[in-house]
Amino acid sequence: MSGTLVLCGAPIGDPRDASPRLGEVLASADIVAAEDTRRLRRLAHALGVTISGRVVSCYDAVEGARAEMLTEQLLAGSTVALITDAGMPAVSDPGYRLVAAAALAGVPVTVVPGPSAVTAALAVSGLPSDRWTFEGFLPRKGGERRSRLHGLAAEPRTMVFLESPHRLAAALRDLADVLGGGRRATLCRELTKTWEEIVRADLAGLVAWATDGREIRGEFTLVIAGGGGGARAGGDAAGSLARAGGGAGTTEPTAADLAGAVARLAGAGLPPKDARKAVAADYGISPRQVYDAVIAVRDAGTAEPD
Repeated sequence: MSGTLVLCGAPIGDPRDASPRLGEVLASADIVAAEDTRRLRRLAHALGVTISGRVVSCYDAVEGARAEMLTEQLLAGSTVALITDAGMPAVSDPGYRLVAAAALAGVPVTVVPGPSAVTAALAVSGLPSDRWTFEGFLPRKGGERRSRLHGLAAEPRTMVFLESPHRLAAALRDLADVLGGGRRATLCRELTKTWEEIVRADLAGLVAWATDGREIRGEFTLVIAGGGGGARAGGDAAGSLARAGGGAGTTEPTAADLAGAVARLAGAGLPPKDARKAVAADYGISPRQVYDAVIAVRDAGTAEPD
């Protein structure tokens, strides 16, 4: 008779978020496969748990080989607990290959549900959460990242991304450029940890936040409104154009409306060209029309009085 693979949701920061069942499984499993064995032992210590079974590493680079070995152990009757550094295994973490191998072999797979940075960020974002999509990490290279974002520009559902601290500013600039600086977004840093921070703004505002000279540290989850009507719905959290009284829904914006919107986004840190693109997308007009409006307002302001 085969054993059981138990997927264990780990706390994303505060160990007090762990369930009593997680401690029981870690203490009783024949094998505990961990993304980082040192973090596992620190968590076990925080939970007051003694791991009696065999501990093996199961990180990205070795998961394929470990999946074969662990499946053999499962078929031999062992209970295997799989735990990653934080959150749920297989969700932007190792685990998919082991689950697939165990399922293919007919081994029972069950789960100890636990915290998730993805759903936690979605819940606190203040953005529509009835329909949403998880996009994980964006590509590292700028060209590939912008290509991916162009494919998501018309996505109507709220989108959730993960991002590393050293790529955050570049990713936010590309997001503002491709999706529009006025797109509503919420940035969550270090959820449930001592330095937890939640920033609700639009993408232009987040670019300004990330490039104001602060040291970017920690783990980030980014929630972005979908395209279309949902991108700007919702009270005080609306983007910079809506807060200023302009934006989509204004049928015939004046040159002053357009120039003022560009000035506000540029003041928030978005390059002028990107600001004009964002305003054009927000009003459903061409960037050239926005540019002409900016020039007209500038020329009017410098004209000789009659």
